[in-house]
Amino acid sequence: MNKGLWISFEGIDGAGKSTHIEGLASAFKSQGRTVTLTREPGGTPLAESLRAMLLNESMDPLSESLIAFAARRDHLNQVILPSLAQGDTVLCDRFTDATFAYQGGGRGVPWETLKTLELMVQGSGDSGQSSQIREPDLTIWFDLDPAVAASRLADARAPDRFESQPLEFFTRVQAGYARRRDENPSRFLTIDASQTKHQVWQQLTRGLVSKGWLSIVTPSTC
Repeated sequence: MNKGLWISFEGIDGAGKSTHIEGLASAFKSQGRTVTLTREPGGTPLAESLRAMLLNESMDPLSESLIAFAARRDHLNQVILPSLAQGDTVLCDRFTDATFAYQGGGRGVPWETLKTLELMVQGSGDSGQSSQIREPDLTIWFDLDPAVAASRLADARAPDRFESQPLEFFTRVQAGYARRRDENPSRFLTIDASQTKHQVWQQLTRGLVSKGWLSIVTPSTC
């Protein structure tokens, strides 16, 4: 049985991560891996209900953070950890880095508050107070100028209450992602998402080939 592998996809809205997560799922399946494709907030019935609240209900930034971590706790326990235990490859559209970027960088929730919640929710001890935090083996960050991302999203769909934020908000979110990457660079694969879809795919797959997780650079199916 393959060892379980956990990869998260991160980036501001419009960066292209959701397009390429489907392509990578197909690439892994073609090489014999069982893939669990999931998302945050969401991934379980409870977490999807909390997602709807987070995206549509007005609330203060700390409440946003608490809801995101509550959804994450259920998602981790019900989907991610069981899938990894049976050897699946888990591809998650966003995880904790998004909370640090959106609520920390974008909304101004103190970084240390989010770190405390991260330890409580993702700690490996029974009480959630272990120093070892469960996190992805790799985080693929689609790095894109917020102005470019905004132009891609224009007229694409009706925006939720995050997507409708001004450009300055996404500039802060982008800075939050950069801070998370700089705190743990070995976990991140940074993608220049300003390039063409094909070029982005080549960056992504080359990074996974270099880690031995893909045997060849496969054509994009997205």
